[in-house]
Amino acid sequence: MTDTRRRVKVYTLNEDRQWDDRGTGHVSSGYVERLKGMSLLVRAESDGSLLLESKINPNTAYQKQQDTLIVWSEAENYDLALSFQEKAGCDEIWEKICQVQGKDPSVDITQELIDESEEERFDDMSSPGLELPPCELSRLEEVAELVASSLPSPLRREKLALALENEGYIRKLLELFRQCEAQGNREALHQLYDVVKGIFLLNRTALFEVMFSEECIMDVIGCLEFDPALPQPRRHREFLTGTARFKEVIPISDPELRQKIHQTFRVQYIQDMVLPTPSVFEENMLSTLHSFIFFNKVEIVGMLQDDEKFLTELFAQLTDEATDDDKRHELVNFLKEFCAFSQTLQPQNRDAFFKTLSNMGILPALEVILGMDDAQVRGAATDIFSYLVEYNPSMVREFVMQECQQNDDDILLINLIIEHMICDTDPELGGAVQLMGLLRTLVDPENMMATANKTEKTEFLSFFYKHCMHVLSAPLLANTTEDKPSKGALRFMRKIIGLKDEFYNRYIMRNFLFEPVVKAFLNNGTRYNLMNSAIIEMFEYVRVEDVKSLTAHIIESYWKALEDVDYVQTFKGLKLRYEQQRERQDNPKLDSMRSILRNHRFRRDARTLEDEEEMWFNTDEDELEDGEAVVPPSDKSKSGEQDLMEPISKFMERKKLKEPEDKEVLPKSSLSGRQSPSFKLSFSSSPKASSLSSSSPSTSPSSSPSSHPGSPGSPGSPGATARSSSPASTTTVTTKGTLVGLVDYPDDDEDEEDDEDDSDGKEESPPLSKKTKLG
Repeated sequence: MTDTRRRVKVYTLNEDRQWDDRGTGHVSSGYVERLKGMSLLVRAESDGSLLLESKINPNTAYQKQQDTLIVWSEAENYDLALSFQEKAGCDEIWEKICQVQGKDPSVDITQELIDESEEERFDDMSSPGLELPPCELSRLEEVAELVASSLPSPLRREKLALALENEGYIRKLLELFRQCEAQGNREALHQLYDVVKGIFLLNRTALFEVMFSEECIMDVIGCLEFDPALPQPRRHREFLTGTARFKEVIPISDPELRQKIHQTFRVQYIQDMVLPTPSVFEENMLSTLHSFIFFNKVEIVGMLQDDEKFLTELFAQLTDEATDDDKRHELVNFLKEFCAFSQTLQPQNRDAFFKTLSNMGILPALEVILGMDDAQVRGAATDIFSYLVEYNPSMVREFVMQECQQNDDDILLINLIIEHMICDTDPELGGAVQLMGLLRTLVDPENMMATANKTEKTEFLSFFYKHCMHVLSAPLLANTTEDKPSKGALRFMRKIIGLKDEFYNRYIMRNFLFEPVVKAFLNNGTRYNLMNSAIIEMFEYVRVEDVKSLTAHIIESYWKALEDVDYVQTFKGLKLRYEQQRERQDNPKLDSMRSILRNHRFRRDARTLEDEEEMWFNTDEDELEDGEAVVPPSDKSKSGEQDLMEPISKFMERKKLKEPEDKEVLPKSSLSGRQSPSFKLSFSSSPKASSLSSSSPSTSPSSSPSSHPGSPGSPGSPGATARSSSPASTTTVTTKGTLVGLVDYPDDDEDEEDDEDDSDGKEESPPLSKKTKLG
């Protein structure tokens, strides 16, 4: 069992004089060789990493506060605090610190004399205590000098604080202040300002408890109004009693809680508005004041959390339709500040806090509030929602998944968040950015938990794709007109495909999201533009990355529409990938043989590959369209292909129509005049092409009147005019059949097997007979 006595939370004071939580761990004390002394060590309870390693310096002042807190300063402007879960652990570590510094553990502060001469040290140690002058108007200047002279010495500060505490001196000073203010004695009031400011710098919790009590705090603020550096006194008390009004949105029955709220507000006001900005040397002297506010907030949250009657009434009024708008606005703002205070709690207490709010129905209440028209109320509700999501996203996910069983998709909490994000009227989109960050946190798989009984990632993402994705994608779909996706929609879909996440792929296939893309591609016709290039690149990515699920979906659903697109090899390459997948499924043993052949082929010389690749591009494109005439497939692959197409009537019809054309050995014309891009035509007129092809000069692009750039048959135009091919060109394609296995285009594995079949065919019959054979 873990020792909870040593369980602590580590805090550091930041530049804004707020305590930052550095983590929870277990504290110990021991000798550290590197630091050459006894040190405090805190190791994180999560992973055992070192949260704190601090040497117990004999000259460092350690303070023990509220039985479970130890505070000290290291260097300038660097304050540390250890907040213990149990008082016993705090007492145990405090004894270790006092033992190192040679102090009695009964004291609340351990300090050593700094920067004083031996004579002063002897005088201070020999004197029993500090004697204060009588609290009289005539001795007020002497009191001010005594306070100012004691601040540089830690030991003198401690003795002065003890004297002020034991003699009830602060109450006497405040009584003197009332007399001087009534008399209008400006000089005495300036001296009292210096005295009270000096008492703040003593950094003593016991003195603060007296100064911030109900009967003293307003007089303390009054003393601080008379700054000698200002020509006129400030009017802080007038603001606190007249302008600032305390509103109880829900009546607070506990008088102690009400008094604690008043006190915290006024002390916070003193820190932020009344006290002058501390100098570099005074910054560390106000750490106890920051701690006082910090732990007051912790106490307020705990007292409100324990008041079930108060919270029940709060949520009842929040969700009551009869509650007027002004009242609801006040309730939401109170709940927002309540959640902000909870950030001061330790993790275990914060867990209990949010669990209490969840049991009270905070998420259904937020759902009601987010559906209102008041922008300010929705903004406050968004802030509350952000506290919940950032601390416990799993709680929010569980709620929305349970909610979908009872409500329609349109009124789900998460869909309300998406709609507000989309419809944000702020020109700078401040609210939309905040909501987008919350939504991203909710759908981030990295912070989803997996347990023995369920997997949150699978459950929530499945829910999100089914119930929320259509709301999130609505703006993109609204941008799509006449079945033509916008460039933004294409970019979005390309990004999703690039994730190679089967969750997204299944959604794309189930909803046939490629259909508008294919329609847009075909409707674009022969135009060579950005839409054309973007769509081809998307399909090419699927082919190159071998996304098997999408490849099968595209071929099975859209092959008939795309089969005649031959100015790029993308779609034929996808078909080849698809056939290879089916072949592997039918005969898994081929994979091992292909890997051997692939390894052998890739050891060939790189220059040979470049030459052969150029020869590949020099072959005539018209003959390339008849892919079946290039490499005769084996009987097994033909039967596998036939089995694949049996359940698909469209593919069977296409095959029956295509077989007579293949037997006639005639070139097939392109769909809608689409032809291979003329960069292949220009290659075919090269010297290397002449050595491979016996095409007549009449078919050469150089002799065509439209071969100049910019014409329909010029380089870069997918809409080039279709060309005729002579029988000699067919022989060229047959010769190319032996080159397929030498280049990784369009696919390595299938071509390697085709090389062997093709070489056997050449021994048995002339090249021309191959085409007839496939018929």
